[in-house]
Amino acid sequence: MSISRRSFLGMAVAASLTPTLAGKAVSNPASVRVKSNGRFDPWVEVDPVALRSNTQQVSRLAGGRPILAVVKNNAYGLDLIKTARILETFPEIGGFAAVKAESCVTLRDAGIRKPILLMGLTPEQGWDDLIASDIQLSVYTPEAVKRLTPLAEKSGKPVSAHFYLDTGMSRLGMPYHKALPWMAEVTASNAVEIVGTFMAFTEESDFDPEQLRRFLELATEAKERGIGLGRLHAASSNGVYHMPEAHLDLVRPGIALYGAYPSKPDEEKAIAELTPAFALRVGVVRVEQLRKGDSVSYGRNYVAEKPTWAATLAIGHADGFPRESVNGGRVLIGNRTYPVIGAVSASHAIVEVGDERSVKVGDTATLFGPGHPDIHPNRVAETLGISVYDVLMHMNPSLERVIRRR
Repeated sequence: MSISRRSFLGMAVAASLTPTLAGKAVSNPASVRVKSNGRFDPWVEVDPVALRSNTQQVSRLAGGRPILAVVKNNAYGLDLIKTARILETFPEIGGFAAVKAESCVTLRDAGIRKPILLMGLTPEQGWDDLIASDIQLSVYTPEAVKRLTPLAEKSGKPVSAHFYLDTGMSRLGMPYHKALPWMAEVTASNAVEIVGTFMAFTEESDFDPEQLRRFLELATEAKERGIGLGRLHAASSNGVYHMPEAHLDLVRPGIALYGAYPSKPDEEKAIAELTPAFALRVGVVRVEQLRKGDSVSYGRNYVAEKPTWAATLAIGHADGFPRESVNGGRVLIGNRTYPVIGAVSASHAIVEVGDERSVKVGDTATLFGPGHPDIHPNRVAETLGISVYDVLMHMNPSLERVIRRR
């Protein structure tokens, strides 16, 4: 009987969650022995223990306020469903937020029961599914009441929604300076039940306080006029670390839950240490000794100056391993890291092993994750001159995501 690639990968690593994590403190979340299980193609491991630890750290920083976990962009690359199912077991997680309607409905269909907020806009023909799935909508358009009234009448109850206010990001949201009469109109309608009000920071330290001032002044004035706002939220991961005055009624972190620091890694690590809750791994598919003068990959950017061992990894930029990795990037194999050389092609990358053949075919290479400072996602981003958000979110969603077992 033939075995499909998907079946093989599923057998190689059991993707099940140990339920005893919920509500329990954890220690040493990075300690794990890497097993390849004979695989060569790249995969992403998701670590429930690290997710638990990071959630506890965020909760501590937020003074125990509820966490609205942002799971946009495939849960920052970890996997939307697998990651949300783990996070939902943690008592600190009060709900989830995403920016695409499909993601929200997918979470409901996967059995997620905690509140889900859609932070983006979707065509009207998709609203029926959202309301039927009890997804909370973001309202920020002048015609919100007009468009939502028929849906409320059809469902027989008001549509649960959050006011989305633009205080200077100029991306989404109702501009704060013209929001008050509109907010009064929305709350006067029987079509909408406002359960929250939120904003997004530019994450510029000189401007963020002004944004928060605008938000809070508008909230105060709205309350004085009897406009219900629900729970206020503004702080993303950066705000959780750097703006305690913006923690408000709940916090809305994303990347910190997954173990990367949002903006100032050294400073943030000293405040609350996180552990990467994911690892991008791949198998070694070739080990060969280069002769003096032999070149590596497209463009011949690397030429061996002496006999040198090199190893080929079955991963490339199409999988989410940055092309820039040749500019100082390193890969963990065993307990050592090795430099990336040549050019990262679509499906392969090559590392310099050195004078001794310390790597063999079938070894597991870890490109991002825990286990060594060189491959921490923030170190990778700093070394390559890219955003840490790109490190996580550019991992190809077609790669197998598996739950790490301990």
